[in-house]
Amino acid sequence: MKVQLRWQFLLALCAFIFVLALLSYQVQVDAVSYCAQTRPVEGGTVIEGMVGAPRYLNPLLSEENPVDRELVSLIFDGLARRDEAGRLVPALAESWTVAEDGRTLTVTLRSDVSWQDGQPVTVQDALFTYGLMQQEGFTGPAALAALWQTVTVAAVNERAIQFQLSAPYAPFLEALTIGLLPAHLLQGVTAVSLPAHPFNLSPVGTGPFVVAPDQEPARSGRLRLLPNPRYWQQTHLDALEIRFFADEATLLAAFAAGDIHAINSVSPVMLPQVAALPQARIFSASALRYAQLLFNLSQSGAEALRRFDVRQALAYGLDRQRLVDEVLNGQGVPLEGPYLPTSWAYNPALLTHYAFSPETAVALLDAAGWTVPAGQTTRQKEEEQLALRLLFLQTPTHRALAAAMQAQWAAIGVELLLQPVDTLTELRAALGAREFDLALLEVRPTTDPDLYDFWSQEAIVHGQNYAAWNNRRASEELEKARQTWPQAERQPYYDNFLRYFDAALPALTLYQQANSYAISTAVHGVEIGHIDHSRDRYQTLADWFLGYEEINVLCAPQATEVQ
Repeated sequence: MKVQLRWQFLLALCAFIFVLALLSYQVQVDAVSYCAQTRPVEGGTVIEGMVGAPRYLNPLLSEENPVDRELVSLIFDGLARRDEAGRLVPALAESWTVAEDGRTLTVTLRSDVSWQDGQPVTVQDALFTYGLMQQEGFTGPAALAALWQTVTVAAVNERAIQFQLSAPYAPFLEALTIGLLPAHLLQGVTAVSLPAHPFNLSPVGTGPFVVAPDQEPARSGRLRLLPNPRYWQQTHLDALEIRFFADEATLLAAFAAGDIHAINSVSPVMLPQVAALPQARIFSASALRYAQLLFNLSQSGAEALRRFDVRQALAYGLDRQRLVDEVLNGQGVPLEGPYLPTSWAYNPALLTHYAFSPETAVALLDAAGWTVPAGQTTRQKEEEQLALRLLFLQTPTHRALAAAMQAQWAAIGVELLLQPVDTLTELRAALGAREFDLALLEVRPTTDPDLYDFWSQEAIVHGQNYAAWNNRRASEELEKARQTWPQAERQPYYDNFLRYFDAALPALTLYQQANSYAISTAVHGVEIGHIDHSRDRYQTLADWFLGYEEINVLCAPQATEVQ
């Protein structure tokens, strides 16, 4: 009997202790509180739209197509690159040196860079890439072939490559921004066979984005890009998808409907419609390009334009600020001369400022013998009307600009005959044949201020001096400048060139353009500074995300007041 009582007592004691433990635990649980917090949702795809379609995602073949240029910038790197200020700095290169003779450049490659498939970037990749441009049958830009066929390229060692130039040529560094190709994936490919290679739509580069496998953008109208894990330590997003549209109208409709998150490039004429959408955030910044009006000074151009005072009259007769305000919706800044303000060769003090002055324009035309007969609206001289052909590429912006200039010049008695073309190929053909009086062009100057291929005497025949401006002294200054490496020594040559350019006015720069990028408020964490280069837009991509999720976390302990 005593044994049974002892076991009953022990069982009761254990039960009592267990109940106390449960009560103690409950008190502790009740003392803990939870708080709701939000955090970015991981995953998802930002969808961006652009007008056009990809053809060659290959840095050697991408120059002709704006879509290709944009995408190649995201996928490939060259030995050098432009920084946010437009300066040339090392990319895949670690450093470079120039020999005293100005003809030998030695570049050391970085040792810590890999292709997106994991293979190391080597000197052999550089030799292979530049070798393709030296081969007969290269279908990329003719200017690239002409340059590289004069350069001897050789490996110095496993990490260094040497370029031997035929003559000192300071702008050569610009050529090193061309993206390198992976030799291990393209062995046996020649310049002739390169355009047909599958690599052009399934490329492997070193840049921040990787093209997802097994895609057919020509059929699907889209291209999926994955963040390169070797470039991004961490991102919230899974991918960036580019969708391609035939025109701005369908692109805008897709953005308005929420089918896409962003518009790659908002044209000035589309800007008011995009800005009116409640979900649109618009980022704008000065672009590294400008619009220029080229005067044809050759025998095929209007005789009136071969007079400097007539060209000046046309300059004074244009209200460029009004063009910017009304046609570009404020997305530009009037500019003088052939250099952007970001160029070290830019020197506005040496250039005439052509402020809008219709009175000056009328006086200059009258003095040149171009007068308005009684009852007429167009100026005449010896029964010849002052009617000028304006060549331009048929884009919404250029079409609107041409119409605005037509109206402004009509007010001073100058008739403008519009001559639009539909493609860049047609535009270049008309420029080369000089089948125009004036040409409205978009100019994207190189980082280096060398303009020899645009304004030298040689470029009239073998370059892009479509104005046929024939000035020996200006040509000599450009030639001396490109043969001199130190910037301080080159500067005086470009100053002299600007003086000759201003005294002749072979072209009138209208304005420096602005870039605008639109993105939906559905994408969070977006902050964008420079947007001229596509890679610049995604500098903060690691912070982008598509939504929030709510989670419960332990609240921070409350402070206890001490009495």
